[in-house]
Amino acid sequence: MKRVITYGTYDLLHYGHINLLRRAKAFGDYLIVGLSTDRFNQIKHKQAYFSYSKRKLLLEAIRYVDLVIPEDTWDQKLEDIHRLEVDIFVMGDDWGGKFDFLMASCEVVYLERTKEISTTKIKQDIFVR
Repeated sequence: MKRVITYGTYDLLHYGHINLLRRAKAFGDYLIVGLSTDRFNQIKHKQAYFSYSKRKLLLEAIRYVDLVIPEDTWDQKLEDIHRLEVDIFVMGDDWGGKFDFLMASCEVVYLERTKEISTTKIKQDIFVR
């Protein structure tokens, strides 16, 4: 069984997220999502609209997602890859090259983002008006 992992905040879930998750799952049989915790978002100076528990609930309802784990630090990825026996690490192409150091442990794939949508755009369109 091929295991795939990706990470993110997944706030204000939208079709760009679904596209990324669907395409990530297509690389294997089992998709793991490392979901940024509320505390980790504070460290990153990010404010999620929904709490970790609500974002986790949403992700668990998506048919492409098999397991959601908490992302607490930047540095846990390598440990997660070994602990969960991950074969492929997938991220959006805006992170291109930043995770190449993981190539010694698994395949690393950067997927093109859905260009016309993002959580940032939604927040700007809704909350800035």
